[in-house]
Amino acid sequence: MKKLFALIAVTGMLFMLASNVVYAQEPEAEQAAPETEVAPVTDMESSTAEQAAEPEMTLHKQVKRLFIEGGATFMGFVLLTLIFGLALAIERIIYLNLATTNTDKLLKKIEDALASGGVDAAKEVCRNTRGPVASIFYQGLDRADEGIEIAEKAVISYGSVQMGLLEKNLSWIQLFISIAPMLGFMGTVIGMIAAFDSIQIAGDVSPQLVASGIKVALITTVSGLVVAIILQVFYNYIVSKIDGIVNKMEDSSISLIDLLVHHNLKK
Repeated sequence: MKKLFALIAVTGMLFMLASNVVYAQEPEAEQAAPETEVAPVTDMESSTAEQAAEPEMTLHKQVKRLFIEGGATFMGFVLLTLIFGLALAIERIIYLNLATTNTDKLLKKIEDALASGGVDAAKEVCRNTRGPVASIFYQGLDRADEGIEIAEKAVISYGSVQMGLLEKNLSWIQLFISIAPMLGFMGTVIGMIAAFDSIQIAGDVSPQLVASGIKVALITTVSGLVVAIILQVFYNYIVSKIDGIVNKMEDSSISLIDLLVHHNLKK
């Protein structure tokens, strides 16, 4: 987890540094360019050139402008919510992808190991396999000598432990999903208060007086909702991934118990 946060922080710093270097080099390049005679450009050509060059920097400038106009306090909190929420979501996605195992191949290897080398060989296969399914299989095989019922209870108990590990940090992602729109709505309320303060001080209702406050309110609201939507998409993906792994765990655990039953009957 610490390595993931450090990686995200370093990446963000490098991105900001690279963008600053690019913007700093542009004026230098313009000054260093030799002065040459330029042919006169018509109004139509100049307007076409401006329209073609404008979209290249529009997105970055607009995001920066909206962030500043929304207010550094609340927009900063909303941005932190997005960063921490994405960090936790990415950590969960990486963990779940590493925890995904081909249960059919694993069951085949365990079946062959039981037939050739017994329980000890099957346990060795589980040791060399990554993922919660292999860990559950190992616990069941480790209790196989004590009887099928004991092995089944061990599989069920350790399955609950693995489910807890899979669902780790989900509550924090839910918290950030809830906090982001709340921060946006709080900025909305504060922006409206500022607008009414301006009206009270001026003693007159004017669009120019209330425009700034209402604009801040709308920007913070939209920002909070956008952050919540992004995190909600990641959260739903993570939940669906966990459900798939849990289903495989339950199905493969039943198959493991069947393999142990057949192995004991052959004895």
